[in-house]
Amino acid sequence: MNEQAPLLIGRGLHKSFGPTLALRGVDLSLAAGEVLAVMGPSGSGKSTLLHCLAGILTPDSGEVTFAGRRIDQLPDRQRSQLRRTAFGFVFQFGQLVPELPVVENIALPLLLTGKKRRVALAAAQDWLQRLGLGDIGQRLPGEISGGQMQRAAIARALICGPSVIFADEPTGSLDSVAADEVMELLIDTAKATGAGAVLVTHEPRVAAYADRQVTVRDGRIAQPATVLGAS
Repeated sequence: MNEQAPLLIGRGLHKSFGPTLALRGVDLSLAAGEVLAVMGPSGSGKSTLLHCLAGILTPDSGEVTFAGRRIDQLPDRQRSQLRRTAFGFVFQFGQLVPELPVVENIALPLLLTGKKRRVALAAAQDWLQRLGLGDIGQRLPGEISGGQMQRAAIARALICGPSVIFADEPTGSLDSVAADEVMELLIDTAKATGAGAVLVTHEPRVAAYADRQVTVRDGRIAQPATVLGAS
């Protein structure tokens, strides 16, 4: 029996897009501070699973619990608030706003929660320094490298002090050297802040950074995955 309940739990998750069954009864859990790699080929359902766990998509059936609270039943507004405060996101291409300087991209989550601009920018500048990006804060995303863009995306994901980081193919657009640098930075920073992480990838080299790995195939977990806290 685990003394500490898991932070994030998905139970019996089903999700369809028209006639396509993306998830077919997935059970998954994440402990606080754990890094979980969700592997699988393209079209396996792994990104859909991440989006359901993060409250971006609502499962057709099943439930998602975060910190003991059902989030799949929350109204859109409350789920959006949760994604701005408790969850951080890193995507394959960074998804920075191209018209904003890097420092403002990083500050954006704080600005959206109502922080004063001066405070938000100061926090963003601090993260730039921590991640070795202190000299690119005023550049636009199109003026920096892919590795720098992903570092900035990590800073943006962490600036609100999230409990969980969701990373969807975070190294998919990078060469192997930059990918290793980004993964080491992501994992080390998550561990330092105590955040858990759900890492979606099809690359074994990237999944090796995780504490635990599961494989999704045809909308199901293809290998046993213990759901912590399940009776």
